[in-house]
Amino acid sequence: MSALHGLANRVLNTVAPLTHNLPIGRGLEARQVPPKGWYEHWRAVAALRESFRRIPPGHRVRLAKKTSNLFRGRSTAGAGLDVSGLDGVIAVDPVERTADVQGMCTYEDLVDCTLAHGLLPLVVPQLKTITLGGAVTGMGVESTSFRNGLPHESVLEMDILTGTGEIVTCSPELNADLFRGFPNSYGSLGYAVRLKISLEPAPEFVELRHVRFDDLDSLSRVLDQVAVDREYAGEEVDYLDGVAFSPEESYLVMGRGTAEPGPASDYTGETIYYRSIQHPAGILRDRLAIRDYIWRWDTDWFWCSRAFGAQNPEIRRLWPRALLRSSFYWRIIGWDRRFDIADRIEARKGRPARERVVQDVEVTSSRLVEFLEWFFSSCEIEPLWLCPIRLRDSDTGLTRRGELLTTADSLADGAGEHPWPLYPLTAGVTWVNIGFWSSVPVDLLGPDAPEGAFNRAIEHRIAELGGHKSLYSEAFYTPEDFRKLYGGRIPERLKEHWDPGGRFPGLYEKTVKGA
Repeated sequence: MSALHGLANRVLNTVAPLTHNLPIGRGLEARQVPPKGWYEHWRAVAALRESFRRIPPGHRVRLAKKTSNLFRGRSTAGAGLDVSGLDGVIAVDPVERTADVQGMCTYEDLVDCTLAHGLLPLVVPQLKTITLGGAVTGMGVESTSFRNGLPHESVLEMDILTGTGEIVTCSPELNADLFRGFPNSYGSLGYAVRLKISLEPAPEFVELRHVRFDDLDSLSRVLDQVAVDREYAGEEVDYLDGVAFSPEESYLVMGRGTAEPGPASDYTGETIYYRSIQHPAGILRDRLAIRDYIWRWDTDWFWCSRAFGAQNPEIRRLWPRALLRSSFYWRIIGWDRRFDIADRIEARKGRPARERVVQDVEVTSSRLVEFLEWFFSSCEIEPLWLCPIRLRDSDTGLTRRGELLTTADSLADGAGEHPWPLYPLTAGVTWVNIGFWSSVPVDLLGPDAPEGAFNRAIEHRIAELGGHKSLYSEAFYTPEDFRKLYGGRIPERLKEHWDPGGRFPGLYEKTVKGA
């Protein structure tokens, strides 16, 4: 990705005059994003259903949208559904602390709408343009996941457009098989039109402690303890994630929500958040307004903005503040994919092309050290993001499993024992999401290595350690290995019932084959 540095420089002068007057909201000074209301929602649903009806039977169906947070290839074959009116919040109930939200609503809009009521979703993924529907049907984690689990665990009810063209309402009590099978289905069962979610009170500020560790064993031990006890050194912990720069330098970032007044740091301009975490020893304290904390990783796409030159001080001073955000870096990635810019630059310098290594994987905290040691010894990618996950109480709201999820065939691989079988993480265990987003030389594992060689090695190592990886990026699993990891026969059973005509690609077909 570093070869994209020059491309970013060349486009800045083109886009800057168009964006220099855009407002930048900070802290609780959020943009005004009012709810759409139910009338507009049902108009949008009607347009969606009409667009489905216009697609001839037997033809594949996809969303008609230009943007995506996926890092794997997507087929554009198939007629597009009209989701243009399904991109907002329908209504917020500040008394019940719930929100009805359309599936294509970005978390940026959702957060700004709920913050007006002093509320936030229980889990807010790191990037502003991730949609609620995408996080639920895919995978989303953040620093509240050690206490709130994954985004789909705070969903109370969903309306889903299924392969039959019907809008099906599902909940723990109603159509429970679809409700439990929809997370991690990646659009293979349909698309969420409306999601009713739980909210929690938002603090005004987050007090941060950056705790340094000089060995991975100590890091793993403390991470597991804090994830369970929700406190460290006598202080409560409301937010928890970490960064590993090397086996000898890693950090846990522990946050505590507070309304106490005081100065707050700003990482939306020249100062870079992930660099602020680093210090020689002990504990370093910091403080952010809640909205800045929520989007602390978006400004520099964690640390990936360095590939575009955005962390060079001279360039950063010229970079429009409004373009310090992940959505703009996505545009640069799009240009690279279209014109193969990075590999051409590497070739001119006499270097091999690069294999993209953009993955999020999950292992239990007991296997974390093994994976990190293997990874750091296998490549030069650094740093890595660490985010602990503990599923919420598996009995919460799950009053019945659903007939399709309790058949002998569905339980054959043990997936039916898990509350969310298409991504079977065991409840009562601390899992750790490990995120790494970079590239390696295509010949890292030898001149005759197959396509995606290092990504294949990651898949193999993660499986050996009893883990999984998210499916938003390239995957190379065989059908047999995929079935072992992602729900056994359950995806097929669900698809036979909710998409009998195969209007949407199957889960394996979509996430591995790029359909």
